[in-house]
Amino acid sequence: MTESNGSALPDWEKRFRAPRVSLPDWAEDAPHRSLFVSNATGTYELYAWDRATGTRRRATDRANGTTDGVLSPDGAWIWWFDDTDGDEFGIWRRQPFEGGPDTEAVPGLAASYPAGLALGRDGHTAVVGRSTDEDGTTLHVVAPGADAPAEIYRHRESAGVGDLSHDGTLIAVEHTEHGDAMHAALRVVRLDGTPVAELDDTKGGTEELGLEVLGFAPVDGDTRLLVGHQRHGRWEPMVWDVTAGTQTDLALDLPGDVSAEWYPDGSALLIAHSFEARADLWRFDLATGTLSAVDTPRGTVSGASARPDGSVEYLWSSAAEPPVMRSTTGEVVLDPPGFTAPPSVPVEDVWVDGPGGRVHALVQRPPGTEGPLPTVFEIHGGPTWHDSDAFAAGPAAWLDHGYAVVRVNYRGSTGYGREWTDALKHRVGLIELEDIAAVREWAVTSGLADPERLVLAGGSWGGYLTLLGLGTQPGAWAVGLAAVPVADYPAAYEDEMEALKALDRTLFGGAPDEVPDRYTASSPLTYVDDVKAPVHISAGLNDPRCPIRQIDHYVDRLAARDAVHEVYRYDAGHGSLVVEERIKQVALELDFVRRHLP
Repeated sequence: MTESNGSALPDWEKRFRAPRVSLPDWAEDAPHRSLFVSNATGTYELYAWDRATGTRRRATDRANGTTDGVLSPDGAWIWWFDDTDGDEFGIWRRQPFEGGPDTEAVPGLAASYPAGLALGRDGHTAVVGRSTDEDGTTLHVVAPGADAPAEIYRHRESAGVGDLSHDGTLIAVEHTEHGDAMHAALRVVRLDGTPVAELDDTKGGTEELGLEVLGFAPVDGDTRLLVGHQRHGRWEPMVWDVTAGTQTDLALDLPGDVSAEWYPDGSALLIAHSFEARADLWRFDLATGTLSAVDTPRGTVSGASARPDGSVEYLWSSAAEPPVMRSTTGEVVLDPPGFTAPPSVPVEDVWVDGPGGRVHALVQRPPGTEGPLPTVFEIHGGPTWHDSDAFAAGPAAWLDHGYAVVRVNYRGSTGYGREWTDALKHRVGLIELEDIAAVREWAVTSGLADPERLVLAGGSWGGYLTLLGLGTQPGAWAVGLAAVPVADYPAAYEDEMEALKALDRTLFGGAPDEVPDRYTASSPLTYVDDVKAPVHISAGLNDPRCPIRQIDHYVDRLAARDAVHEVYRYDAGHGSLVVEERIKQVALELDFVRRHLP
């Protein structure tokens, strides 16, 4: 056993093992009660925190961890999603906040993939979303005195519970009945499913615009719904009064993507602003239209919440500094037990001209080194996500071992406007690789990267791009590391969860039998015989997003021609919530690169 402060461990392991906490979710009518996620025991689990007494209690304890949980508005119940070894298919359970036995939260609803959950303030009403391959999406209302949950919505396309109004009479639903899984429309219904209002920005125009539910106003009888929209080329909020039918745009002079949530009294909005790989906070007063900054350090705010006293709690980090839970009162809100993760290296911002516009990359290099260096291109997943100036143990591990790290916010990434995010359609994977190639060229010509020692790496969509890049750019990369990737796209489509099938149909313009050439052109299996670099693949046996069968197809083709490869299969889903497992996987990748990099 290592010492409790981690002093006997290398720094890269300490960053994984150091206890972390998520932003606490607090009960609307009992704000002293909170729920958060922590890895304090070595596995990410849910914890109940009574702020009045200071008591913290681990609420869940499962071999593969638990992160999906919701605290009821009255603070009496913890709802958590119970799947099987990370397969994301299961049921909701609940337990008393103070502790006690777990019970099935909604008897009568069979196991499914989750499609949202909203809990009423009365402690009894709940709206539960389900997704299955057989039924598509269904929404169910659990009402006081009812014998069984009532189905109020059913559709083959993906949908989800957005929010329940403060008085528990209205439900906001996000749906993609129009067939575009990247751009949702909104419907507000009563508890019996009868419609109240519709909002659909996909109708009648040439642009594909999406909407998202941000939350009902936290006031009884108030029918204002905070909505995210893309009408001005980015995500930004507006206020939609669903009974009056009015829509109020907000004058937010901020670049990049903007989201928001209500202050508890409904008088203002807490603005979450994401732009060029960094995120900060603002307060917008609805009566005066005044926008004022919430003081946060430069870096990334990855979660924030406004408290009843008007203070704001937020989780902040930077690439160099580990996460800390702060409040605008000046206090550290929730300090996890144990040692703090060692710091790492700041990022440098690099902008490179690419075929679709300027590409933003984040670059880190080991202190005191000069190029050309062995360099890891760590490609983010999503694809609608982005790398940011935030603390990450994975890139820091490579830096500790002497590698430079480059992360690319390719077309498809968020935070750079709607056109940048939506650009990858139909030429899926290939467009992203064009942007990565442009940054690779900069890294080599600038003297940062040794062209003979370039590693292409990533997980999920990043793992997919890694395998696709190794086959379509075989002379560019010396080693490949693909975690939970798409490897055989048509086979992945057959086996993946229904919501991802809908996303694939949107990205490609149809299913594999409708546009086979597009799937073939974007499938790593098409190019597997061109792969020259040694490749390491890690895969979850229970992964519903990048299923194991299609990865086995790819591995079999590598093996048939004796290509250099190694495969690590682990008993979990799309990643692991167990710290030891995460460390093992990073160690395997570090060792693989050490053995195979020229």
